[in-house]
Amino acid sequence: MLLDTPSLYFRAYYGIPESMTAPDGMPVNAVRGLIDMIATLVRQHSPTELVACMDADWRPAFRVAAIPTYKAHRVASGNEETVPDTLVPQVPVIEDVLDALGIARIGVPGYEADDVIGTLATRASGAVDIVTGDRDLFQLVDDAKPCRALYTVRGIRNLQMVDEAFVADKYGIPGQAYADFATLRGDPSDGLPGVSGIGEKTAAALITRFGSLTALLTALDAGVTDGFPAGARTKLAAARDYLAVAPGVVEVARDAPVPDVDLTCPAKPRDPERLVALADRYGLDGPLNRLLATLADR
Repeated sequence: MLLDTPSLYFRAYYGIPESMTAPDGMPVNAVRGLIDMIATLVRQHSPTELVACMDADWRPAFRVAAIPTYKAHRVASGNEETVPDTLVPQVPVIEDVLDALGIARIGVPGYEADDVIGTLATRASGAVDIVTGDRDLFQLVDDAKPCRALYTVRGIRNLQMVDEAFVADKYGIPGQAYADFATLRGDPSDGLPGVSGIGEKTAAALITRFGSLTALLTALDAGVTDGFPAGARTKLAAARDYLAVAPGVVEVARDAPVPDVDLTCPAKPRDPERLVALADRYGLDGPLNRLLATLADR
C-alpha cells in the first residue's frame, strides 16, 4: 500500500476542524486525521507493506524546465508552496510520528511523492494499492499486476476503487491511457495547459482512435488525416512544441532513485519512547492507540 501522504494530510487538514488542538493550543487536525486514516486503511486492507510517500520537491526542476507554468499558481515565494499557516508546523510532527511508528517514509530529492509511488509500484512484484486524491495517479492502474488506485474523493471510509475498467468507463479511453489523455486535455489545477481547443471528449476520441499519444503524433507528423475530428489536426499541429515536452511532465517517474529500505507494515512501534513523548506533547493518545491496536491485530 502506497500512501500519497501530502494528498491525505491536506484532506485531513480541511476535513477536521482546527479546534482539534495539542495541549499547548497548536492545531493538530491534520496529524490526528492522517493517523486515523492509516488505521482505517490498515484495518480494511491489511497491507503487508506500507509506505508513506512524500514530496521531497513539490515542483521538480525538470518539470518546470519543460513547462514553466507547472504549479506556478501555487507558488508562495521562490519555490515554496502556498500552504496554510496552521498546517506548516504539523508536517514535521507527521514525519516524526511516522518514523516513531516504523512506517516507511520515503521522499527523494528532486521528485514528488507521485514519482516515489510510480517507482515503487513499478518495482513491486505483487499487488499494489495506491491511496490518493489525485487523478494523475490513475495512469498507474494495471489489472495485470494488479495495481489499482483507492481514490479518496468520497472519503477514506468509502474509497472509490479505480482499475482499468473504471478509467475506461469514466473517461472513454483505454484503461492504461490516462497520462496520454491528461496530456491532451490539460489540467488547470497543475498549471498544464493541454492542447488549446481540445476538450475532454475530443482528447478521449483521439486517444481511443490512435491508441496512444505516440501513435497519434506519428500520424500527425506523417500527414495522416483519417481519424482526426474536424479542426483537430490544426490544433494539434499548433501545439506540437507543447506535446513534445508535456509527457515528461504529466507522466510520473518510474525510475526515481528510491532507496531500498524495509517497507514492512510494522506490528509494533520502532521507537516506543519517542512515540509516547509525541503523544503526550501533541495530545495524540486516542488516534495513536487506535492505530497501534490495528497494527498489532493485522
